[in-house]
Amino acid sequence: MAEITYLEAIREALDEEMARDKNVFMLGEDIGAFGGAFKVTEGLMAKYGEARVIDSPISEIAIVGAAAGAAHMGMRPVVEMQFIDFVANAYDMLTNYVATARYRAFLPCPMVVRGPSGGYVRGGPFHSQNPEAGFVHTPGLKVVYPATAEDAKGLMKAAIRDEDCVLFFEHKYLYRRIKGVMPAGDHVVPIGKARTAREGRDLSIITYAATVHKALEAAEQLQTAHGISTEVVDLRTLAPLDDEAIFNTVRKTNRVLIVHEDTRTGGIAGEITARINESCFAHLDAPVLRVTAHDIPLPYAPALEDFVLPQVADIVTAARRLVAW
Repeated sequence: MAEITYLEAIREALDEEMARDKNVFMLGEDIGAFGGAFKVTEGLMAKYGEARVIDSPISEIAIVGAAAGAAHMGMRPVVEMQFIDFVANAYDMLTNYVATARYRAFLPCPMVVRGPSGGYVRGGPFHSQNPEAGFVHTPGLKVVYPATAEDAKGLMKAAIRDEDCVLFFEHKYLYRRIKGVMPAGDHVVPIGKARTAREGRDLSIITYAATVHKALEAAEQLQTAHGISTEVVDLRTLAPLDDEAIFNTVRKTNRVLIVHEDTRTGGIAGEITARINESCFAHLDAPVLRVTAHDIPLPYAPALEDFVLPQVADIVTAARRLVAW
């Protein structure tokens, strides 16, 4: 089978799920005739019609509220945030209403909120954020952030079929840079399961999204230049976290580096570190270290963005420090 990009894999998943289930529909800003800001939904309005691919007003809170109502009535809406940064406008609806609907009133809320996120694209502070940690904190929401084309498709299909609201983060840096060959048949990747992207024995890098690829490049450099065997674990899902996969890699290598593009303060690395300390402290031969973005809004200037975001050299330096501890 031919390779397709990360972006095309998401579109393929949306297409297959809309064909499979007439209750699946999409709504968002410019997703119809224009095909979305990044062309993820290109061609789907022509195929499924304006009633199932709905161009909405510029109001994120209205879009999510309408989707929640439709989900309560048996539909399976897929909402696009034109940039995930603007999901902040729907934070109240998602955290106070959608996340609590099943618990409060037994109201089903099978819906997906998806959108382009992340930096490394010179998008500046309004188009490069990683707000996942704010939603990981909220019970009732599931949070997915794939790093590969295969997972982008399989997790999107799983998200659409899930009975809860799933926030689906799509790293825009990966849209057209990462390719994969889709498995035959109905390719579904379960939510809540991490994967081992690279086997290793000397230390573990736990990461997700675009920094998976930074970690893999760093692991290759560590092996080639320093003889350090590095395991890379791709979380794939941030809520719920795969504790079993995290603890297994800790017990295997005894040294852990957590890498993510989100800011250091309040990022999910702190939560993972706490869980490791609570459950696997005796297996650690060194403290858990973090490589993250700095705690500032992301700059436009390329040199400044490169400084703020985690780079391969940062991961290599931290890994060597960890192994020498």
